[in-house]
Amino acid sequence: MEEVERSAASVEEAIEAALEELGVSEQEARIEILQEPRQGFLGLNAHQAVVRVRRAGAPAPELEPEDVEEQGELAADFLKGLLEAMALDAEVEVNVVDGVTYVDVWGVSSQEDMGLLIGRRGHNLEALQELIRCYVQRQTEDRCHVLVDIEDYRKRRRTMIEGKARDAARRVRKTGRPESLEPMSAYERKIVHDTVAEVGGLETASEGEEPQRFVVVRRSS
Repeated sequence: MEEVERSAASVEEAIEAALEELGVSEQEARIEILQEPRQGFLGLNAHQAVVRVRRAGAPAPELEPEDVEEQGELAADFLKGLLEAMALDAEVEVNVVDGVTYVDVWGVSSQEDMGLLIGRRGHNLEALQELIRCYVQRQTEDRCHVLVDIEDYRKRRRTMIEGKARDAARRVRKTGRPESLEPMSAYERKIVHDTVAEVGGLETASEGEEPQRFVVVRRSS
């Protein structure tokens, strides 16, 4: 199989499902977004995200640094306008950490407001990321390569998930028993997939239904 199309509630979830079916990483694939998700009024005429993912003979080309910088500036300007419309006092800046471009949001007066923006287990942050992703892609006609972060929540969460994934991988290699991690967003499940892939001799798969979808780590068959 060289190509699959998959649909899901979000673009990231559709991509994850397609990559799993093809058995390739994101760097080994060509990704085409065929349809953006849309919430219909009162649940009517809603539609899911649809993506087409192809195997690539070589790693997919990365955006030039200036293109990613442009995406960061677009996202930052959009966020500033959104926060102003919400009457939230916050600073927005673009930073690059470990090769990843972040649009960071920092509360100026109210940490409670920032907590509401993050939401329980980062759910509001993920919704904000999806909004930014759609905006950037429509403006640039390229896949969005920037991440929104609030008070470093995403960076701290990433470090924690990587540690949990490595610990689970070590236990599975030692005992041979599969291990399931906690339910996570599509973005966080990708962190687990990538982290475990670095260990070797193991495989991962996402199981369950959103929002309780989780990653299972097992020895390679």
